[in-house]
Formats: sequence, C-alpha cells, structure tokens
Amino acid sequence: MKAITVEITRLVDDSAYPPLVECLLVDAQGQAHRFVEKDAIVSSTPVTVDGLPRPGVLACEVELEWVDAAGRSLVRASTTKPWGVESTAGSSNFVVLVEQLQEV
Repeated sequence: MKAITVEITRLVDDSAYPPLVECLLVDAQGQAHRFVEKDAIVSSTPVTVDGLPRPGVLACEVELEWVDAAGRSLVRASTTKPWGVESTAGSSNFVVLVEQLQEV
C-alpha cells in the first residue's frame, strides 16, 4: 500500500483511545494541509509528546502520475481509501512529489 509522508506535529488529545494527533502535509505547490487523526492511523508506534515532531504517513491511493513542466515527478493521491482520512479543511485529494510517497 502507498502512503504520503507527513510530519506529526502535536498530540491533540492523549486521553482519547487511541490518542489524537495533528499532522502536517506540504503538497507539491507548497500548500500546508493539516489533519487530526488517530495515532494508529499515521504511525506504527505510539506517539508521545516528548517524541514530537516526528515523521508519519497517510495511507493513500495513487490516482495519476505525471512529470510537470519543471521536470518534477508528481502524483495525485486520495486519502479516502483505505481509512477515509480528510484534512481539517475537508480535502482528501492532494498533488505531491513522488518522493513524498512510500510503501507501507
């Protein structure tokens, strides 16, 4: 499964189970997208305050790949599948650099 790399920036609610964390994704155009999600969705290990910020991932489905006029390899990815993840603004489709993807 493919995933977009993100930065886990803060613990939003550690009394919830699983805890809620805030993540930041900066897309290929430099726009920041924030997510509030369960730590188990974005990390394979528990998130603690003293370990932040740290890398995380958002599972995604790659919809399209291309090279732009500047020679950058881009993908349009949807975070709707498999976990139904949306940004705090309600977005679930993002254009990112191929380098921002990893296999999980």
